[in-house]
Amino acid sequence: MTPRALDLGYRSLVRPTLFRLGHGDAEHAHHTTLRRLAQLGERPRVLAQLRRALRVPTDPVTLAGIRFPGRVGLAAGVDKDGVGVKAWDSLGFGHVELGTVTARPQPGNDKPRLFRLVDSQGVINRMGFNNAGSEALAETLRRAGDPGIPIGVSIGKTKTTAVGDAVGDYLASLRALDGLASYVAVNVSSPNTPGLRSLQDREPLRELLAAITSEAAHLGRRRLSRPTPIFVKVAPDLTDEALDEVLEVVHETDVSGIIATNTTLSRDGVAASDLPLAEEVGGLSGAPLTRRARYVVRRLAGETDLPVIGVGGVMTAADGRALIDAGADLVQIYTGFIYRGPALVAELNHELRHG
Repeated sequence: MTPRALDLGYRSLVRPTLFRLGHGDAEHAHHTTLRRLAQLGERPRVLAQLRRALRVPTDPVTLAGIRFPGRVGLAAGVDKDGVGVKAWDSLGFGHVELGTVTARPQPGNDKPRLFRLVDSQGVINRMGFNNAGSEALAETLRRAGDPGIPIGVSIGKTKTTAVGDAVGDYLASLRALDGLASYVAVNVSSPNTPGLRSLQDREPLRELLAAITSEAAHLGRRRLSRPTPIFVKVAPDLTDEALDEVLEVVHETDVSGIIATNTTLSRDGVAASDLPLAEEVGGLSGAPLTRRARYVVRRLAGETDLPVIGVGGVMTAADGRALIDAGADLVQIYTGFIYRGPALVAELNHELRHG
């Protein structure tokens, strides 16, 4: 099946149906999609047929000791609890980042909390780390077995945990997921948990990352294997000076890589027709973030030899290529997948093959 046929089918049939579900409620459509993927994951023959139909390429790249079969990944926030973990590779993804999960289960913020800005090709979310907890995700991964692609897990702070106690909260999730996640992403950049972004400041970040990388090394020695690589995910709203401080801390604390970027509090680039929705509180993703994410990737990649995963506003194959050209080693998609579906994955795989 060609990317063009995929694109036409998704735009004309699948997306209109999804966008009507639950009287247009974006979160209803999101959970419906995950349930369908979970069902698909229990049908290995169908998964194999789907993989052949999508002509999923193999273009391996090794980063932080992890072999990624392709450069296109699914960003955190789509499948927080690993519901569709058995199916994602058949859609062409070279890795999936689950989460963000927290040490304890939590319901997240009040609904509604997910909004499509259709004319802007964007999404605003204030989900608030709704998830079943890191222990539940660990059990899901144990039951799932080998998913065929690297599985990263984004970990964050439980809302009810004070910022001063955040280190212990992150460590609890790290321990629960040890040996199950290909890498762990430390999320200190979501705008939807009060106080979380303050952990990007130099001293709190140094304390947190030093504790996490030290514990990862200890856990690796205990199971007689290498430590789980630790990545840190940064916000697109940081100043150049703050980005330099993040890099300074990252280089001091044995972090394995950087993910740039999370959602933004800015509303730059929102179409006039979407301005009423733009007033909703939360992080904005999608096309309005494209240029800023690219800038942050270029800024960080130019100052470090560590792997950089680029994420933010990847809506076309050209957007993915631009992130790679800016210095990203891999790209991840979220909002682009909502608007473009599997066709975007196929286009990106073709465009980014062989770097």
